[in-house]
Formats: sequence, C-alpha cells, structure tokens
Amino acid sequence: MSLLHDDARREPLEELSRFRGEFYSCLTARSDALFELADAVLCGDGPVRSLAELSLVGEHRRGHGGLYAALAQGRVDAERMRRALASVPLPRAADGRLVLAVDVTCWLRPNAHTSPQRILCHTYGRGKDQHIPVPGWPYSIVCALEPGRSSWTAPLDALRLAPGDDTATVTARQLRDLVERLIAAGQWQTGDPDVLVVADAGYDAPRLAHLLRDLPVQVLARMRSDRVLRWPAPPRQPHTRGRPPRHGGEFVFGQPDTWGTPDTETVTDTRLYGTALARSWDRLHPKLTHRSSWAAADGTLPIVEGTVIRLDIERLPSGATPKPVWLWWSGTDATAADTDRLWQAYLRRFDIEHTFRLFKQTLGWTCPKIRTPQAADRWTWLILAAYTQLRLARPLAADRRRPWESPVSADRLTPARVRRDFRHIRPTAACPAQAPKPTRPGPGRPPGRRNTRPAPRHDVHTPHKTGPIASRTKKSTTSRPRRTGQRTSQQPER
Repeated sequence: MSLLHDDARREPLEELSRFRGEFYSCLTARSDALFELADAVLCGDGPVRSLAELSLVGEHRRGHGGLYAALAQGRVDAERMRRALASVPLPRAADGRLVLAVDVTCWLRPNAHTSPQRILCHTYGRGKDQHIPVPGWPYSIVCALEPGRSSWTAPLDALRLAPGDDTATVTARQLRDLVERLIAAGQWQTGDPDVLVVADAGYDAPRLAHLLRDLPVQVLARMRSDRVLRWPAPPRQPHTRGRPPRHGGEFVFGQPDTWGTPDTETVTDTRLYGTALARSWDRLHPKLTHRSSWAAADGTLPIVEGTVIRLDIERLPSGATPKPVWLWWSGTDATAADTDRLWQAYLRRFDIEHTFRLFKQTLGWTCPKIRTPQAADRWTWLILAAYTQLRLARPLAADRRRPWESPVSADRLTPARVRRDFRHIRPTAACPAQAPKPTRPGPGRPPGRRNTRPAPRHDVHTPHKTGPIASRTKKSTTSRPRRTGQRTSQQPER
C-alpha cells in the first residue's frame, strides 16, 4: 500500500472512529450492551431476523438476557445523538446545496394489543387498489440526499408520531430543530444556497413553507392532480367600489384551459424516461380556509405564493402508462434552470425508499417484537447509528461479492455490500465497550493442593475484660432454668 493511499484512507477512518466514540457517549445507561448490539447488527452475516440471533454474533460478547435488558432498561441521549448525526460530513448537490427528504415510514404492530401509543398506519401494496390501515408506530425520518443515482442517503433525525399529532406541525418543528442544528454544526453558513426540503403528496407544502418562512429553507412537494390553486389578485381599477379581492382566477390542474401560457418550458432527454417536458407557472397559491390544520388560526389567513411545475415524461421503465407529476415550490420567479433542477431533485426523493427497505429487510429495524414505544425509540437510534457507520466506512470497504454477483467499482458499492466488509474495517481501537464481567464464581483451588499463603497478622490490640464486666459475661451453669421434664441428680430414678 502506498503512502498516499494510506493517507487517503486515514481521514475516513478517523471520522468513523470519532463518530463511534460520540455514539458511545450518547448511551447513558447499559452503554456497553447497546454499543455491542449495534456492532452485531453491522457485523452479522445476512439479514437480521431476530434479536436472539444477534447475541450469537462474535462482536456481541454478552448473553441474550443482557441484550433484551439493554433495550428495555437502557437509555439513549437523543438530543446528543441528533447533534452527532448533524456534525458528520453530508452529501450536497452540484451547487453546494443541502437537499433534505422527509417521509413517514411505519413500524407495523398489528398483534401488539397491549403496546401503547399505536396509530392506524396506511399501508400500500397489500392488494389491488387496497389501502388497509394497520396499527403501528409511524416514524418521521429526515435524510440528506445525494445528487446522482444512488441508494445512499444520510439519516439525520427520527421522530415517532404520537396519537393526535398533526403531521404538518410536527414535521415543521422537526425540520426547524434540524436546520438549527445544521447551522450550529457549520453545515450551512451565511451566503450559502437555501436548504431544499423535498416531500411527497402527503404533506401540506404551503403550510410547511409558511411555518418555516423565517429559516433559509425552500419547500418542494408533490401535489395531487385534483388540486385547485388561485392566481394573484388583479390590480384594482380606479373608482371601483367594494372590498378588493384577495384571490384571482382559478388554476385547475385537470382543466388545461385555466393554465394559460407557462412562464418557463424545458425539454430534457433522459435515459429511463425518454423525453421529459417541464412547464412552470409563477405565483400560484391555494385558497386557505379555517378548516383542517388551519382551523386554529386567528384572523385573516395568509397567502402563500409559489411556483407550480408540471412534469410530463414519455415512458416508464416498468412499461406502465406515465401520468403527469405536479410539483409546488415555495420560491417564485423560477427560471428554466431552476425548473430542471427542481424536478430532478424531486426524483432523488425516492432514494429514501431504498434506505427504508434496508432498515427493515437487512438491518432488521421492524423484526424485534418490542413491547414499549420507548424501547422502539432506542432500537431506532441504534439502527440510525449503524447505518451512519456504514456510510462513513464506504470509502474504506472492499467489494466482497457473492460468486453470482457482478463486480462493481468502489464508488458504486451499496450499503449491503459495505456491511459485508465492515467486520474487517471496523476500528477495534475505537471500541470503547468494556469486556463483560464473569457471572459465575472462579474454579477455586485445584484438588490436592494446600493453601500456602501465610496467615494474616492482626496487629489490633484487644484489651482483656476484667472486673465485674467479665463476671457478668461469664456463662453460669447453676442459674440456668431447667427444662420441663429434665431429670436432675437429686431426683430419684423411677
């Protein structure tokens, strides 16, 4: 190995060692067992099926009883863990912008009837056009996206939704705290491009943009194809009586005659989707009412203007009939370059689905039958810390492919392939977990051998008891009371 290559590997190894030490510091109770449990997840051979199998991995030096006790009674400093995730190197777009994707994934627990704080979660793909609600624990996860085609993301935060929570309000608070941590960690500085938050159609994009309007954040989200937005109010003509209108004409997604002339229009040739036509209309806003998430708002509701983008593609890789995609961006005055950048950034949002599948199918996030939601939170933080270690070990891993797999370059390794080599690149010197103490007594002295140790000498002087104290402490045999039926020497023998 050359010296230059050794220096190139030393920096990722130091970053991995630093994060492992910080991760251990976040474990405030039963830290050794929890830390070794995360190493067992990373070094296991094959997908994680159960917690009992993890206790058999060589990196987990404790019994299965300590494993379950660590999840049930351990503690994780969640705030410090969030700061540790925000301080690691993060991927950025081509212009140096941070792109964050937020989505909700569910830990389904339909048979855990006694587990508290379960919510009905909507499931997809369980039947043709069937969306069955299943009880479970939904988690809102925020990840940083990479610019190109990749299955890698950078998880930054996980928050379990409690019963009665408003998704838009909770997500806005989660994103606000995350952006403040990124600014405190130096990930965003004054003069940098605004952070782009990408979401799916399940989020109320105008409400998110309104709640985060005081932060350097832009919101990009998909809208349903049946939405109706409004144009800006026309200028008021002189000598016009009555209250001035707050909204203009309607912009109906399903009626092309209400669209008018688009402000920008771009055509891009893609490999998977053929010709992609993107058009945008500036300064469109929804007509808000005092219902749903705006029911508690007082006074006049705000007007949240943005840019609407319609994306039409020629074909889909699956062969299905493509449908148009409607996007809403919280910015205005979008150029043609902005339109192309935005719809391509939205396509990168689907990389978070690969991360969710890795969590559940490979790292075993939803495999344990955990009873309490607090234990589920501890296990979730362990999974996020394990995935972050895989991402930091990505430049150090070698391709340990199966015989039937095609070789790939080092920069194209998937998280599952990096996990195969993590046992060999794991910095053992940066393993702060202590060895477990023995629970059984020692073997003792071998049979046939005498104790050759000298007897201990006691130098403490104990004064003798004299006088009346000694006479009182002396045992008397004459004054002892006789027991019932006891024969004495004076009684004749019958």
